[in-house]
Amino acid sequence: MVQIPVRLTFLLAVAIWPAAAQEHAHHEKSAVGQHHHAMPSMAGMDHSRMDHSTLNSAGMFFMGQSSGTGFQPSSWPMPMLMSRVGSWNLMWMGQAFVGGVQQSGPRGGDKLFSANWGMLGAVHKLGRGSFMLRGMVSLDPLTVADRRYPLLFQTGEAAFGKPIIDGQHPHDLIMELGAQYAHPIGEKAIWNVYYAPVGDVALGPVSYPHRASAMEIPQATLGHHWQDATHIANNVLTTGISYGRVRLEASGFHGREPAENRWNLDWGAMDSWSCRLAIFPTRNWMTQVSAGHLTNPEEFHDDDIVRTTASVHHVLPRPGGTYLATSFIWARNYKTIEKHGTHAVTAETVVPFAHRNFITGRFEWSQRDELFEYDHHLSERIARETGRHAFNVTSYTAGYTRDVDLIPNVQTGIGANMTIYQIDRVLKPFYGNVPLGVQFFVRARLRAGE
Repeated sequence: MVQIPVRLTFLLAVAIWPAAAQEHAHHEKSAVGQHHHAMPSMAGMDHSRMDHSTLNSAGMFFMGQSSGTGFQPSSWPMPMLMSRVGSWNLMWMGQAFVGGVQQSGPRGGDKLFSANWGMLGAVHKLGRGSFMLRGMVSLDPLTVADRRYPLLFQTGEAAFGKPIIDGQHPHDLIMELGAQYAHPIGEKAIWNVYYAPVGDVALGPVSYPHRASAMEIPQATLGHHWQDATHIANNVLTTGISYGRVRLEASGFHGREPAENRWNLDWGAMDSWSCRLAIFPTRNWMTQVSAGHLTNPEEFHDDDIVRTTASVHHVLPRPGGTYLATSFIWARNYKTIEKHGTHAVTAETVVPFAHRNFITGRFEWSQRDELFEYDHHLSERIARETGRHAFNVTSYTAGYTRDVDLIPNVQTGIGANMTIYQIDRVLKPFYGNVPLGVQFFVRARLRAGE
């Protein structure tokens, strides 16, 4: 039985209570005379910002997606620019963080880097349905030198022929390149099919670069390779159906993680699968459960991974285009050869105040089993002496961002956050008693015009 720290209960209460309290306080106002708070007639759809003259119900379905076929609560005022070219509706989204990180301890690092991405979607009617083309790119391969940026206790993927440990890999130049068709079935259902040489799999929540609750935190989650790493996968085929407030979908895809060459496409057979069930109780809430089998995802491990995830997300729009967002995410990876499972939990929130200010928080607890992959003799000795294959790491992140708008339709801000780690005593000789990290950053994000 996995023992999740009791302090997580307190953090979740602190994170979710303000959202629930504000939603209750504004229930009367949001239910009358404000159509952008109305209940959704289709899972994941936001009718408030759509051009009904050129978009049918299938087109509006596309407008609610964040990446791949993933949705967030439909009340989220998604930061994007919308335009038209002839009969095509275009959606432009993009975000960049430029800043630096400093970390303490024997394995801490310092670095200046930029994490960034940009997305363009194009939607067109096709009969009673609609067709969408979407591409997403990142300059991370250029702006994250040495094929990683420092992130204590992070593992996953490779650089220069070695596994990345205590660092986060950059995203590929091409993060998504896909096409999708959606067609209504009756009054309440929509069927869709999605194919992407590079795209997002129906497994886990919307990934952290696009998640509403993580939009003011530049660094990756420690649970990334448990919870949402399949947001960049190859040879992805997904089909799904949405009926009212429920959505069910399944994917086939190539299970190997992207190779360390971030500039190319990593093609492979469709050897893995996943399925996901999402429920949208109201426009402000959504939850998902998902599972998948990934064939040999990591270069330095022969294991297949059986991944299971569950998450709950809440978004409450606030005056001035801001929003309060909270997520709670759990995931488990089971290695089929080593025959053991590890867990990762994330709770994160962003709280706006005084229009231009944002407080952020992230709590993570995870079982780390690859921290000594750089030295197999050391790894085997520690496992032999402790009788354990994984070690608990808990992190607490708190941050602040101040908007300093300079350019029309670009939301710019200056911010910082600090992360303090509470670690298993076995790890302290290698990381120090209380390791910590500090991030300073400037953020720029496309947003709809005022």
